[in-house]
Amino acid sequence: MITKFQNIMAIIKWQYSPVWGAYIFSIILANWMINNIGDCIPEGPCVIPVGFGLSAPSGVLMIGIALVLRDSIHEVYGRRWVVGGILVGAMLSSAISPALALASGVAFAVSELADLVVYEPLRQRNRAIAVAISGIVGGAVDSALFLFLAFGSLDFFAGQFVGKTEMAILGGVIVGVYKFLRR
Repeated sequence: MITKFQNIMAIIKWQYSPVWGAYIFSIILANWMINNIGDCIPEGPCVIPVGFGLSAPSGVLMIGIALVLRDSIHEVYGRRWVVGGILVGAMLSSAISPALALASGVAFAVSELADLVVYEPLRQRNRAIAVAISGIVGGAVDSALFLFLAFGSLDFFAGQFVGKTEMAILGGVIVGVYKFLRR
């Protein structure tokens, strides 16, 4: 007898989606890091240095990775998988912090729209550049919304933006190198 869980697993095709799993894990890990890694501010996030004398909530690096993974999922599996990943990541993150999960889910959903507006037209020309630029745009939108919703402040926007931009550029370089090596 096939269980409901087995049906869901067959639909999701876990064996073909390690990037989707990494995407969800990066969202959960980012939300956990904000409360546990770095210099923890009372009634605020734990922060880490991101360069240029700036600090950001410690989950910034994982979210930067998530933005790059999101483009990969969009490319391979389509928008539905991205939206599903956002929802699953937010639901699982709610076990860590419901407030952070809500802020993260809303920020990711809105930044996904910004990311798609940039990524869709650019991916036909150069996928590596599309990943980098859409990650930067999505990161800016995500940073502003998340910081405002989670902490009621944009105090760490510059650091958040720098950290996500660093990861978006790294993601673009990795995609470019991968494409070059596959030739």
